[in-house]
Amino acid sequence: MVKGIVVQFRRGRRNYTPRHFLIDAGSKNKDEASKLVGKELIWTSPGKEKKHIKGKIAATHGNKGLVRAIFEKGLPGQAITTEVEVK
Repeated sequence: MVKGIVVQFRRGRRNYTPRHFLIDAGSKNKDEASKLVGKELIWTSPGKEKKHIKGKIAATHGNKGLVRAIFEKGLPGQAITTEVEVK
């Protein structure tokens, strides 16, 4: 099990995609990050009710080891800079 950090929404110049997030899973380059494609991940809310939102790693993003994840439903804005578990 690998821990990752939610970096940001996947966004363009004028719009963003609420279900797509960029995840830093500790990969050094694009080749290491491509091994994570297809794996599931879970975000757990930090509140009293431990809500779990599941997602899947869809593709790599850039050359520095980030991956793009698509979640079942969008994460809240407070999820940025929190941890996710990659299974």
